[in-house]
Amino acid sequence: MRARSALTVLGAALGSAAGAIFLRRRTVRRRERVELYFDDGSLLALTQGSPEAEPLLLHARELLAAARD
Repeated sequence: MRARSALTVLGAALGSAAGAIFLRRRTVRRRERVELYFDDGSLLALTQGSPEAEPLLLHARELLAAARD
């Protein structure tokens, strides 16, 4: 009985962890971001919701919409 109970708890924990990882990956993928590459090789990533990213994302959305038409 103890082994079955331990396996149930372990299975529930593994399933919960897998679900959390899956949901995290889905939300990260949907988040828009702007990546700025500089001549010196550095990179600056601005995520959706930051004040610096919003004007750039607006222009990027407009350009993508025009390219689709």
